[in-house]
Amino acid sequence: MRLSVLLLFAVAAALAVAQDSQSKTDPKFVAPPDAAAKENPLAGNAEAAAGGKKLFLRSCAECHGENGTGIEDAANLQTPEVQKQSDGALFWKVTNGNVKKGMPPFARLPETQRWQIVSFLRALKPTKEALPSGGNPPSSPKRR
Repeated sequence: MRLSVLLLFAVAAALAVAQDSQSKTDPKFVAPPDAAAKENPLAGNAEAAAGGKKLFLRSCAECHGENGTGIEDAANLQTPEVQKQSDGALFWKVTNGNVKKGMPPFARLPETQRWQIVSFLRALKPTKEALPSGGNPPSSPKRR
C-alpha cells in the first residue's frame, strides 16, 4: 500500500514536470527581423491596452483564455518565452497567424487594433502557472 501511494506521487510529479516543461509555443513561428524591429506606436498607452483587452476577449480568448494562459494547444501568452519577444514580433504574429498550428491571421483587423492587442499582451501579468520555477516574473523587454 505504501509503495503504491509513493508510486502514485512519483507519477503525478513526473507528469507535472513534463507538462510544465512542454511549451505550447511553436519554435518555428518567428517574425522576420524587419517585422520584429517595428515599434509599437501605442506603447505605454493605457487606453490602447484597455481597448486591446476588449479586442483580445472578442478575438483571442476562445483559444488563449481570458487571462492569456492558453487553452488546450494555444500558447500561454504570459510565459517569459512570449513576453520577451518584441512588440513588432507579437504584432507580426497577430497579423499573420500560425495556421499550421491553428492560429488564424488577424490581418483583417485594422492596424491600430492589432497594436492595441499587443499593448494588452504587455499588460498581462504572469500567474503562478506561467512563472518560471523560481517564481519571479520575467523582466520587461527593453523598448527603444
